[in-house]
Amino acid sequence: MAATRWLTDDEQRAWRSYLEATTLLFDALDRRLQRDAAIPHGYYEILVRLSEAENRTIRMSDLADRTRSSRSRLSHAVARLEERGWVERRNCPTDKRGQLAVLTDKGFAALAAAAPDHVSAVRQYVIDPLTPEQISQLDEIGRAIVASLEADPP
Repeated sequence: MAATRWLTDDEQRAWRSYLEATTLLFDALDRRLQRDAAIPHGYYEILVRLSEAENRTIRMSDLADRTRSSRSRLSHAVARLEERGWVERRNCPTDKRGQLAVLTDKGFAALAAAAPDHVSAVRQYVIDPLTPEQISQLDEIGRAIVASLEADPP
């Protein structure tokens, strides 16, 4: 077994700063979406992914991958969205075992109503405090972390 490469003081500070920032950010975004639109952040992300898809339709397994959710967690969330009339599940015409998630007009309207405040929150909490150079660095950092995790999934 290889020896542990402990974090330097600078690395530890950067890690803790990142961890605290992301924890606070996702909590703030979730609370604001819950308060203003009665939508948990995770449900909002599902609606966004569906709104961006062709015919507002995505195979459930693909939607789980795109939202970085387990299939069971996604299924539970879609069930809650179905109860609201925002999403419908349909059988996949090319695969009898597969299901499609479809964003309804009512779901699209809910997303459209929630989006302006959500974008304002993202701008307030993330974009506006940063310089254009920092935004570019944030993009680079995020892509590097995603690439590392996708290359060697946990």
